[in-house]
Amino acid sequence: MHLLILSRKASLYSTRRLTEAARARGHVVSVIDPLEFSLVVSRGQPQLYFRGTPAEKYDLVLPRIGASITSYGLAVVRQFDMMGVPVLNHSIAIARSRDKLRAMQLLTKRDLDIPTTVCTKSTAYLDSALQLVEGPPAIVKLHQGTQGVGVMLAETRQSVQSTLESFWSLGQDIILQEFVAESKGRDIRVIVVGGRVVAAMRRRAKRGEFRSNLHRGGDAEGISKLQARYAKAAIAAAEVMALEVCGVDMLETRRGPRILEINSSPGLEGIERATQKDIASEIVQHAERYYRARKRLKRKGPYARDAEILEEERGTPARRRRSSR
Repeated sequence: MHLLILSRKASLYSTRRLTEAARARGHVVSVIDPLEFSLVVSRGQPQLYFRGTPAEKYDLVLPRIGASITSYGLAVVRQFDMMGVPVLNHSIAIARSRDKLRAMQLLTKRDLDIPTTVCTKSTAYLDSALQLVEGPPAIVKLHQGTQGVGVMLAETRQSVQSTLESFWSLGQDIILQEFVAESKGRDIRVIVVGGRVVAAMRRRAKRGEFRSNLHRGGDAEGISKLQARYAKAAIAAAEVMALEVCGVDMLETRRGPRILEINSSPGLEGIERATQKDIASEIVQHAERYYRARKRLKRKGPYARDAEILEEERGTPARRRRSSR
């Protein structure tokens, strides 16, 4: 199999580990920065060019799209989707997870527990919004962000208002979220691959910090046996987002898991070291299964949902799809 990893740098830990794991299993691997692709869209013939010439044929694409290039990275992934190349994860699923409000909307529709989240565009309704999230204090989040960037703890009403107004003036969309004090700067990161949990760790924020991200100086320990209700919640969240590979962050509370967010390109360094598990190989092995299944099954079987989502994105009318069966 010729595997393409979309990544800004081949030297990044997660990219390097995936490359090593794939080559160890006999696959050809290319690592290309998504920004080096040019998209060509013409009637019925989407194409991709790499450095000015038609791109190679790839059997499967594994996106590692960073937040800084989400828009263009998604366009490249979408182009592969349109060209019928299997992508793990596809563009719609990545877009769902990157938009924090959209993700919360989808999770709550499935009746998964989340911190109460409010989106408003006016400070005229701020008191009502704060009452809904039982604050202050309250969490203020950018709609899109990663590794704890764009996530702030506002301790007072005034700080909430000034933070909102500052980001609104920059054209940013913001959400308010309930601050779950009982979690005490801890959360659980679960890696879900192909609908099953392959690793989990508990993260703790450093002193004076409420964000438990390892990039923010937090520490982590592996969880050898994840409680069934946490595993079930993580798998359900991945299914809601239609993600084949993801990291699910959850708070531990008295009432059980409360989902914070879903990451479509989870970093592997911290969790591989904390758990001593070869997660990169788990992802590559699932990529093999996914490729074989996609090759064998077009509109039936376990990947029917992906096919339907992508056919809608490609613009294939539902009536035509039904009549062709």
